[in-house]
Amino acid sequence: MKVDEFGLIRRLTGRVPGTAADVRIGIGDDAAAVAFPAGTDVLVSTDTMVGGRHFLPATMGMADIGYKAAVASISDIAAMGGEPRHVLVALGVSQEVGPDELDRVYDGIGDACRAFACAVVGGDVVATDGPLFVNTTVLGWVEAGRAIRRGGAQPGDVVFLTGEVGSAEAGLRDLLQPEMTAVVHPADRADVRQAHQRPTPQVAAGRIFAAEGATSCDDISDGLASELNEIADASGVRIRVDERRIPISTAARNIARQRGEDPLEYAWYGGEDYQLVGTASPFVFARILARCESIGVKVAQIGRVEAGDGVVADRLAGGIDIVLPRGYNHFPTDA
Repeated sequence: MKVDEFGLIRRLTGRVPGTAADVRIGIGDDAAAVAFPAGTDVLVSTDTMVGGRHFLPATMGMADIGYKAAVASISDIAAMGGEPRHVLVALGVSQEVGPDELDRVYDGIGDACRAFACAVVGGDVVATDGPLFVNTTVLGWVEAGRAIRRGGAQPGDVVFLTGEVGSAEAGLRDLLQPEMTAVVHPADRADVRQAHQRPTPQVAAGRIFAAEGATSCDDISDGLASELNEIADASGVRIRVDERRIPISTAARNIARQRGEDPLEYAWYGGEDYQLVGTASPFVFARILARCESIGVKVAQIGRVEAGDGVVADRLAGGIDIVLPRGYNHFPTDA
């Protein structure tokens, strides 16, 4: 590293949007000062990506790392029905990582911020003997009392999902073992790799969910099975899903077929699709469906909420089975 801490900060922050009408004081002071609209609640979320754990040179470019770090937290704001506005970034950098590589990380963060109208208002850079890590904290807002939580699902509600799931997992597997999918169409390969490296958080859809009165919502970071179990546990209900209704892209299905794997495994347990899964009354769902389709966001009804507990699925192969939360877990146990 041939630049000092303060020179590095100036270099990096020049690559991202740092000003907006609601930023009163941006980077350069001990803290940022930002404004939020009257009658709103502030939403805050943070995520960390660690080299060797969340990304590998074989699967992510440096700009992709920055982009994905930012959208992971942006997606959490979306799941609460909020509007993301401000981003703080903390980097842990070893001597093996040079300024040019960090430039690309910040280029990715800048791409995400420009796509979702966010400003980078602060952060930190530290030296580490371990792998590169990127921590992002995103602040946003939602109308007072309108944040969507995991714990509001009610028996009789519709369970619905934006977009398609399983594509990010298909992209990860293809990047790690491209020789297993040598005859896949290049467009399919590009689609699933894009889903893994540059996922799109569903901010506009989340705003619609909040406006229309969805009863619960979660973003799919750790896998559909994990997120549905979180909603079921928080709400004290049972969620029943029809596997035939789970939307999986043709590209993900083609990757799975080439590898001799089940695309439903990608959908249930892959994670990092950053789609939204939620619940609403049938009447509210009809309004959500119409409004989302009007802005080009696909929403599919995949099940219903019942009295009881846990998550069950009407399996594609027939029968009903319990769906356990086998998504990604940083601290798994043997239990």
